[in-house]
Amino acid sequence: MGGSNDPVGFYLREIANHELLTREEEAALARRIRAGDRSAYERMVLCNLRLVVSIARRYLGRGLPLSDLIAEGNLGLMHAIEKFDPDQGCRFSTYATWWIRQSIERAILNQAETIRRPVHVGKEWFQLQRAINELRSTLGREPTRAEIARHMGVDEQRVAWLLCTELEITSPDETRFEDGEATLHEIIADPEAPDPIESLENEHLKRLLRRWMNALPDRERLVITLRFGLEGVGEPLTLEQIGEILGLTRERIRQIQLEALRKLRAMAEAEKIDYEDVT
Repeated sequence: MGGSNDPVGFYLREIANHELLTREEEAALARRIRAGDRSAYERMVLCNLRLVVSIARRYLGRGLPLSDLIAEGNLGLMHAIEKFDPDQGCRFSTYATWWIRQSIERAILNQAETIRRPVHVGKEWFQLQRAINELRSTLGREPTRAEIARHMGVDEQRVAWLLCTELEITSPDETRFEDGEATLHEIIADPEAPDPIESLENEHLKRLLRRWMNALPDRERLVITLRFGLEGVGEPLTLEQIGEILGLTRERIRQIQLEALRKLRAMAEAEKIDYEDVT
């Protein structure tokens, strides 16, 4: 990687020259950026490029070369810089990680979707999610690929492939929370609606959910995404964990969640969604 003809190696050597920022430096730069200071913006980018590389490397082997993963991650970094509020109390790296991962995972998803997949793959994905959740409950920890494969009756390679095929939305109806709340689709849907897991398998409904989520303000969308483990962010987080990330109290996160869910429910009603029509 370090040869003179290796652009990625050259890039990595170049960005290594930029020191990481302290919390105080991050906050000061963020305030200058909000005031329109372009040099502050450029420094914030340069000093966080190593963060992008460290995250991008985790996605090797999923269909994109490291150079593309870094490029996509840098787009997420720049978006995070534009959105970051230093007065919320969290470190920029914590906040930016979510945006960097989002950008990279969307790129992987878009690349994967250039190949048409048969309908049965979608069903396998939901079987995978059910297997993971059942094993989590039984083992009290995250299952290994080998354990998932044995549970599903498939080989590990198939599990690895399935884990890379649907990064954008991670079966929110498979997860319930410690406080007994309903899942995301159950909260949005009419209580009389049919099984929301079956509804989620319908591509039309998934597209509607994405559109509704994109209509939410950034903070509300982020809270819902983290709370319900959507868009490939991983395990759902508790109100307290989200509060730590955003520098807000548990109660404030709960209020933001309720407001976002109210809007999502209103959007569903405005669309006159009948789950019998989409299952």
